[in-house]
Amino acid sequence: MKRLIPFLFLFASPCYADITSSISSSIKLEVAAPGTTADRIGNSYSVSGTGVTTTDGTTAGSLGGLGASTAGVAAYTPITASQLTDGESFSYTVSHTTGDTVATSLTTGEVSPFGDLTSTSGGTATNLAGTIDNHVIGITAGSAGTTATGQYVTTLTVD
Repeated sequence: MKRLIPFLFLFASPCYADITSSISSSIKLEVAAPGTTADRIGNSYSVSGTGVTTTDGTTAGSLGGLGASTAGVAAYTPITASQLTDGESFSYTVSHTTGDTVATSLTTGEVSPFGDLTSTSGGTATNLAGTIDNHVIGITAGSAGTTATGQYVTTLTVD
């Protein structure tokens, strides 16, 4: 019986498998676009105090402040503070920020002159290049503001 075992393998049923293979190569070349981000600084006003009298020059007890807005800038009414009682303690604080003017006529590419601007120049594709030859990837670096990415992918699936 032991002599027949090798011959039994000759008569065994065949085994089947699905084999899938794929190979791909790619190159991605990018040149950054120019851009600007702008954050507008708004109008603000704050006043606090104790032991003082205030006036806006016309009305006693006025706290001043912000009024109507023109092109994004609010009118500001300043106040004058005086010590309420001579020799007594007092404190007085006022804070005012004039907001950015909103431009009313801009052309494409122009930005309002806001207080917080960040601009980046566009990239230059000078020398930026990529080649694929029989899955051999060649990349040549470009100038500032460019990105080059090469990718080679091999997939083998056995089911």
